[in-house]
Formats: sequence, structure tokens, C-alpha cells
Amino acid sequence: MKKAVCLLSGGLDSSTTLAVAKSEGYDLYALSIDYGQRHKRELSSARKIADFFGAREHKILKVPLSKFGGSALTDNKIPVPEMRKFSCSNPEIPTTYVPARNIIFLSLAFAYAEAVKADAVYIGANAIDYSGYPDCRPDFFKALGKAIALGTKDGRKISLKTPIVKMKKSEIIKLGLKLGVPYELTWSCYKGGRRPCGKCDSCVIRAKGFRAAGIEDPLIKKKRKTQKGASVKQKTGIP
Repeated sequence: MKKAVCLLSGGLDSSTTLAVAKSEGYDLYALSIDYGQRHKRELSSARKIADFFGAREHKILKVPLSKFGGSALTDNKIPVPEMRKFSCSNPEIPTTYVPARNIIFLSLAFAYAEAVKADAVYIGANAIDYSGYPDCRPDFFKALGKAIALGTKDGRKISLKTPIVKMKKSEIIKLGLKLGVPYELTWSCYKGGRRPCGKCDSCVIRAKGFRAAGIEDPLIKKKRKTQKGASVKQKTGIP
């Protein structure tokens, strides 16, 4: 059976991409990175998603990019921006950009792919509804794919696949639902915590995508039901 290494953060995009790889007939080898992100909660979601789709392996590597800092996601002294205004014509690179993150992640993914003799590496990057990160652009992936092919033993045989890179968030969501992605298990909020903040770029983009798709976010729906149940218990005293 064909093998694919899939970078899996536990978020909406990477979970949909994992589902795409499975639908295309690949045996799944999921790879998540604990890089010192403040929203480490996403790793718990990654475990659930990998298990849900029956990944043959799911490895979580510790790569402490927080030692470098330089990002609101890896340095608690830098605040996570809230309710930013986006400009598609000239997107500002926000403080949540993690220096060289996708270069590092894809290098590790290709190393893993060589080791297990995989046929493809999947990454759930998106260049349409995104925060303005330079390492999410199609040109970047095209160039990096060529560089990796030149610098690895089996790189020429391993395809770099970016199936959702040119899709709108609403289109990604519809595709994921068609493929059975349990979005209630995913996590997008940059702040981590117990509940999505609803204000960071990731929360705002996710909410916009579900609205455009005409679908209620099952994660928010699940949260509302939980809150309603807790309220009923408080009022009635029923444990």
C-alpha cells in the first residue's frame, strides 16, 4: 500500500489534509511537532484525529523553537494579536509567524518519509484564507520541493502534496465534512486554554470559513451544549 507522511497539527486544515491523503489511498504516517507553542492543546487534538483516521503511526517530535522565540506563539512576552484587519492585496506578516517553521517541519517530514519509504509528504498549508505567512505560498512549496529532492537520497521519489493550498476556508470545510473529518475534535485557537478565544487570527478565519460554508462549527456547538448542561446542573442541583 502507498505510504504518506502527513504533518498534523490537530487544526482544521491539517486534519482535512490527513483525510484527503486517506481518501487517495495512502497508508497514514502522522507527524506532529511540539515546538513550544503556547497552544500546545492542539497536540491532544492531533492524537485524536490520527486515531480517528487509523494512522499506522503517529509520532510527536519535540523541537523547541521556543528557545529562539521571535513569535507570539513561542514567546509569552509577545501578545497574540486580536481582531486584526486583513488585506489580501498586501497582507501584513503578523507576530504569530514562527520563523522558518514550515521549512523545519517539512525537512523533518521528508526525513521520516525516507525512513519509512513513503511515497508522499502532505502539508495542510493554505495561501487563500490565511494570516499572511510567507511559508504558506505555493512558490515556496515548489522551490522547497526541488531543494529537498536534490538534497535527499530518495527525495526525487517522494511527492510534496499541498491539496488545500489554493482553496478557500469554506471549501476546505465542505471537503472535510464530505470526507468525514470530526471538526469537533480539532483545535485552532492560538491561545490554547479550555475554550477558543474567538479573537485571534486563527479563530476569526475559522469562524469566517464556517459562516461562508453555511455550517455551524461543531466545536462551538459542542461548547454551547456543555455550557448549557452546566447551567442546568447549577439551577437544578442535579449532579
